Parts: sequence; structure tokens; C-alpha cells
Amino acid sequence: MNSTVAPTPARAVCVYCASSRTSHADYRTAAHRLGEVLAGDGITIVYGGGAAGSMGALADGALAAGGQVIGILPRFMADLEWGHRGLTDLQLVEDLRTRKHAMLTLSQAAIALPGGSGTLEELLEAITLKRLGLYLNPIVLVNTRGFFTPLVQVLQRAVDEHFMDPRHLLMWQVVDTPEAVPEALRLAPAWSAESRAFAAV
Repeated sequence: MNSTVAPTPARAVCVYCASSRTSHADYRTAAHRLGEVLAGDGITIVYGGGAAGSMGALADGALAAGGQVIGILPRFMADLEWGHRGLTDLQLVEDLRTRKHAMLTLSQAAIALPGGSGTLEELLEAITLKRLGLYLNPIVLVNTRGFFTPLVQVLQRAVDEHFMDPRHLLMWQVVDTPEAVPEALRLAPAWSAESRAFAAV
């Protein structure tokens, strides 16, 4: 294990996902499949480094398909032995804030699988950074079991109530299956720092 963040891979995506062992099995199945799909497309996965739940399933799926998986794990989680032991590379960082920054820095897109407060916090931070023109890459939500539908409705409500600009709805794409992710990444609308001009409505 290294204690510093490695150089950015040529093609990599950050994946936000959960460590729950008790969520519906469909979530772990979708995570495993996403790992396979990304590996098959030659895309390196950068994720939170965990071994349980959707996190472990994602990594296992990619590794079994010959993919590369980089885990970014806070030291306290490593001390608790939460890290996946079979990754291509496991980077240890000091805290959750550093982890989030490293995951985005090492990748050229962000993908969100269903998860709890931590996953949602990571996703919403990426959306906020994109709104401010600080993050310009695609953001894709994998809507397994319709999990993200209420969140998408809340974001639409934020636009309807003039807390966000209608153009902000282009910041993310929603897909129903892991197989649809590569195309969503390729077809994501371009985004630039000029979005700062309408960050405030």
C-alpha cells in the first residue's frame, strides 16, 4: 500500500457506492456488473477502497474481468481493516475530505451507485463543484431499483423553484443499467468553467 496518490490513469472513472451488506442484493449485483462493464471498456475504477457491500462487489467484478481498480482509503478505515486486499493499488489518505478530492482528481468522470449518506454527500459535492465550474467531467447516476428517482425529482424541484438554473439539469445523466454507463459517459454534454456565469440564479 502507498501513502501518496498515484498519477492519474489514462482512462479512469470515480465510482461512489455503498458498503452495506444488508441492502437488497440487486444493488450488489449491479455494482458487480458495473465493474465488469468498465473493465471491459478498458476503464480504470477509482473508488473508496472498501471490501464490503457494493464497494466490494464493484471491485470484485472489475478485477475478475481483468480490470484495474484503485482504492482510496482513509487511514482510520485501514486500521479497522475495511480495505479490499486484492486491488491493483490501495492509496491511504488522512481523512474523508482528502479521499473525496483524490477520487475526483484521479478520474475523468464520476459515477454514483445507490448508497447512504456518504454516497449521497459525495455525489452532491461533485454536482456542486460542477455547478461552480470547478469540476467539468461527466456525472452518471445508475438508477438501480429507481433509487435515484426521488433525488432527481428534488433537483428538478430546485430548478422549478429557481434555486438552480435549467441548464444545471445537464450536469448529470441517469441510466437504468450498468451496461448503459459507457455510452452515457461518451454522450455527456460538454461542460466548461463558463458555467460560473449562471451558477447563481
